Amino acid sequence: MKESVRCAEELLRFIEACPSRYHVIAKLSERYREAGFQELKERETWSLEWGGSYFVTRNDSSLIAFRLPEGGEARGFHAAAAHCDSPTFQIKENPEKSSEQYVTLNVEKYGGMIYSTWMDRPLSAAGRVAVEDPDTGEIVSRLVDIDRDLCVIPNLAIHMNPAANKGMEYNPQVDLQPLFAIVGKKGRKTLRELTAEAAGVLPEEILGQDLFLYVREKGRFLGPEGEMILSPKLDDLQCVYALTRGHRECAPKDYITVCAVFDNEEVGSGSSQGADSTFLEDVLARIGEALQVSASRVREWTASGFMISADNAHAVHPNHPEKADPTNRPFLNGGIVLKFNSAQKYTTDGMTAAKIRSLCKKAKVPCQSYVNRSDIAGGSTLGNISTAHVSFPSADIGLPQLAMHSAVETGGVKDTWYAVKLMREYFSE
Repeated sequence: MKESVRCAEELLRFIEACPSRYHVIAKLSERYREAGFQELKERETWSLEWGGSYFVTRNDSSLIAFRLPEGGEARGFHAAAAHCDSPTFQIKENPEKSSEQYVTLNVEKYGGMIYSTWMDRPLSAAGRVAVEDPDTGEIVSRLVDIDRDLCVIPNLAIHMNPAANKGMEYNPQVDLQPLFAIVGKKGRKTLRELTAEAAGVLPEEILGQDLFLYVREKGRFLGPEGEMILSPKLDDLQCVYALTRGHRECAPKDYITVCAVFDNEEVGSGSSQGADSTFLEDVLARIGEALQVSASRVREWTASGFMISADNAHAVHPNHPEKADPTNRPFLNGGIVLKFNSAQKYTTDGMTAAKIRSLCKKAKVPCQSYVNRSDIAGGSTLGNISTAHVSFPSADIGLPQLAMHSAVETGGVKDTWYAVKLMREYFSE
């Protein structure tokens, strides 16, 4: 349990340090560098050596890291993937709106969040801005985190909406615009000025922005014995943390190990940096080219390889157990969840499930299964999208959680550690 607690504490610190997807990739890049990985650039020629460790990013919001075994040969690729984005609100261009005595921010939803969970919470803004480098004239990005309680989406009082507890249909353009300021205060800083200050640039130097709201609430432990965690973004930073930690900590023996963290899963992965892009296949092809092996050999490595798609799974809900499948019922602290879907929303089949169960047995971690009820449509993830581009044998897994896509989500303390142990076993095969 002590290892589980330490692992959960580190997970919560990781999430706190990552208020946006751009911060996730910056933090992962930092940790990979500290672990001895060399950063590569897509716009440059790659020089690779057997036994080397490398990583490359795309658009500041996706990352692929890989390690080459010693000895000049590999049996195949061992890949794993997760995603770094979470449901939130994106701040539009020219966001400030004055009405009555208030200034609100014009935002639009990103992904399928549970709207009501974002109400009446301290929120702030984070992401990146684009500026021109004064020395080279190149457009570069700067991270932004306005690290303060900045705004709130206030509920309408029940006196003005007596039917609120009977169900509420929210209009994102009307009901979900955050209150930012009160009109009339002299010297009030605009959002642009606060953004520039956080980025270390002048407001007039900002040429573009990708800013998102985030919940200011910190992750914490719950329960009589601290057996649960409550945190923003468990979907999917819990898997991101476990995959990348396991990858960094294991030297490969026979396989080229690949760890991918994609952006834009919550909106379908259809971007140049999402799982539906060429990012993964580009990296695998360039590994082969830099190692001076044939394209046919790279395809052999793919066919002899495996991929784990890791995205969190629904645990049985304590108040709504009837929403779970009658015979496949994962619980918090119950271990790795294998995810199945006959419509191929998940990539797991009998053979790949056997692979995961074998790895769990070797790693001494429990394994459970998830299948949605036959009368309830299941969610989707990045596994089947990735394998449409690079056709690995693949399985979808996740860690059990409650309130998926809430502003804060609930998980089990033990499960992150189980995932780290599984990934260590996988990446060291």
